[in-house]
Amino acid sequence: MRQSGMMLAATGMLSLLIGCTVGPDYVRPGVEVPGGYKEMAGWRVARPKDDTLRGAWWEIFNDPQLNGLEEQVDISNQNVAQAEAQFRQARALVQQARAAYFPTITIGVGVTRSRRSSTIGTGGSASRNAVTDYSLPVDVSWELDVWGRIRRAVESSQAGAQASAADLETARLSARAELAQDYFQLRSLDTQKQLLDAAVADFEKSLELTNNRYAAGVASRADVLQAETQLKTTQAQAIDVGVLRAQLEHAIALLIGKPASTVSIPQKPLDMIPPTVPVGVPSEVLERRPDIAAAERRVAAANAQIGVAEAAYFPTVSLGASGGFESAIASEWFSAPSRFWSVGPAISETVFDGGLRRAQTDEARAAYDASVAFYRETVLAGFEQVEDNLAALRILENEAQVQDEAVKAAQQSVTVTTNQYKAGITTYLNVITSQTATLTNERTAATILGNRLNATVLLIKALGGGWNASKLP
Repeated sequence: MRQSGMMLAATGMLSLLIGCTVGPDYVRPGVEVPGGYKEMAGWRVARPKDDTLRGAWWEIFNDPQLNGLEEQVDISNQNVAQAEAQFRQARALVQQARAAYFPTITIGVGVTRSRRSSTIGTGGSASRNAVTDYSLPVDVSWELDVWGRIRRAVESSQAGAQASAADLETARLSARAELAQDYFQLRSLDTQKQLLDAAVADFEKSLELTNNRYAAGVASRADVLQAETQLKTTQAQAIDVGVLRAQLEHAIALLIGKPASTVSIPQKPLDMIPPTVPVGVPSEVLERRPDIAAAERRVAAANAQIGVAEAAYFPTVSLGASGGFESAIASEWFSAPSRFWSVGPAISETVFDGGLRRAQTDEARAAYDASVAFYRETVLAGFEQVEDNLAALRILENEAQVQDEAVKAAQQSVTVTTNQYKAGITTYLNVITSQTATLTNERTAATILGNRLNATVLLIKALGGGWNASKLP
């Protein structure tokens, strides 16, 4: 009765202690969040039903070719595949940490033949013959999570797995955004190629006109040479566009995980205007950007590691048990008299470690402080990227309006100077100057449109691409 009472008392005490968890409980670090974006002035507000990005954000551009390419990123992009494998690895680490909640049970079987030395031990008639030992032991060991070390380790692993899941979304978002940027830059080059080809056709007509006027004696040989120079220069520029276009096509092939030789994108000039992107308020960025979510989850993991380190200051409490069958006679191996068993608790405490536990705790706290600083820096970088691209879109829209007016004025100038040249009022140099100015302004307008589309993609990326932290496992 006395032994039973002591066991009950010990069990009750252990139950109370197991409820303890050392180390600080996690609280999300505070960050300074502005009430609104400075560069939102004059921004077009999205319709009420479009107040946030959802799902396949690239469909906002209404480009079937882009949609088809984006859908291949998840399937074949190797950076995404690597991030997905790392996420599976992190989930396995959670299962490893959880396994410490349960006892470890081992079982074995052995047959040992042995003989004692005749020169060891006391004399007499003790048998020195060889004997056989048959054994089947079962051992159980279980570390009780009295101070919460295992719970903190599981908490840290779970937060790490969530960070890895957010890293996977970051990899997907980065690959998709880079693909969209390369695609729009490629389409911008297609627009420039179309402009250059049209200019070549116009300059061929101008050369023909100049040759006819030279043959009639009303134009100089210098006019003909200037027209030829302008034509050949423009033809060279049209050819040069193909170099960068090929490189962008190859970059797109890499992003969709295919050999460059197997991907060919038909030429198609840009014929769209940048869509309106729902921006929201700065506080939403904390929940919508996967890189911020990953940084925050790593803060939680580092916080739990402080508890793991502090638990080393307290005794380790474990329960051990062993039992089985052992006999020197095979026929009696599994009989009742051959049974053996033992059971009991054990408590161990480190009394001297040369400052090891203090150093480990200091390391864990320093790692936590570093993760907090990185989290806050990531948040600030997110706000900066949103502001950058809001400013870029606003300024580029104004630039595009002025550039369109410049294109119209240049086109009118070509018409006027060409008519004046035909009438003999001006020289061919003025015609070349106006034609070159028109081509330059048209190419600049195409570049600005491509820059606006790229800034739109970067804004979507800065806002998280429609992702939300609630999607974390």
